[in-house]
Amino acid sequence: MKGLTILQVFKKTKRIFKLTKEVKTKVLKKTIMIVRKVIFNLLMLCFVNAFAQDMSTFEYPFRQENLIPWSIVAFDSQERSPAERVKMVKDLGFSQYAFGGREKHIKTMEQELRLAKKEHIKISAVWLYLNPAKDAPGQLKTMSENIFKTLEKVGLQTEIWVGFAPNYFVNLTQEEALKKAVEMIAYLSNRAQKINCKIALYNHGGWPGNPVNQLKIIKALAQYEIGIIYNFHHAHLDLEAYNENLNLMRPYLWCVNLNGMRKDGPKILSIGKGDLEKEMIQSVLNTGYKGPFGILGHVKGGDPAIILKENVEGLHTLFPND
Repeated sequence: MKGLTILQVFKKTKRIFKLTKEVKTKVLKKTIMIVRKVIFNLLMLCFVNAFAQDMSTFEYPFRQENLIPWSIVAFDSQERSPAERVKMVKDLGFSQYAFGGREKHIKTMEQELRLAKKEHIKISAVWLYLNPAKDAPGQLKTMSENIFKTLEKVGLQTEIWVGFAPNYFVNLTQEEALKKAVEMIAYLSNRAQKINCKIALYNHGGWPGNPVNQLKIIKALAQYEIGIIYNFHHAHLDLEAYNENLNLMRPYLWCVNLNGMRKDGPKILSIGKGDLEKEMIQSVLNTGYKGPFGILGHVKGGDPAIILKENVEGLHTLFPND
């Protein structure tokens, strides 16, 4: 800078500084763009990986192994033997079913449970229906006692779905009904624990079929693990409170038995033949419940093999496995 005046030097230095600043600004902007691009690509990669993982772990909720044929014994127009019933379940592609029958079926219950085990068919539950005149804590009717004895003899560890007759609590106040129900379920839960089984409450109409009352029973017996089996075909009177009840029951749901649903009935309807069941089933899925789901084989005078097929086809039509 020899020969330059002080003013010239100052101007030249200022120009150099300005150029340097512009270069730095350009470099900084370019660096920011590169960093943003890298972050965006990383986020996209994480999203794709997460989506792929979700897709890989997704299981269709209505796959055959997540379905439990139910009410296929007492209402069988074909009067199948235990061996024929186990074969029917297996031929239809099911891996399990819930057992519940009348007194004549309890007489061959041991045979049926052993045959099912031999054929690798799981007995997911056994039905216990309580009669107000014949079943009380410490004094069960012969049929009820034989169910417990058979479960213990065979060594089957399963759920016992308990249904009270709708008139079991007739003419009782809310407090009296709750006290009576708690005493009975406590007794049954204690019996069940001794043979490594569990009690579940089954809505079958009347006071004990109300989900709000079922929850009161469960909370009064917190020392026991008690579940809820929710049946669409016994829910027509509770449709207005359905979503509210569903959210309350969700922590205790062990099985949801599906059915075609119309507000005014009929009580039993094939899945897909009603106008409410799709929305009701979707509400169940929205709670995060993933199964199992019961499939009815129950129509008076019907063949469970045909009815089960119709219900599964109807369910898959409403909720295809895309």
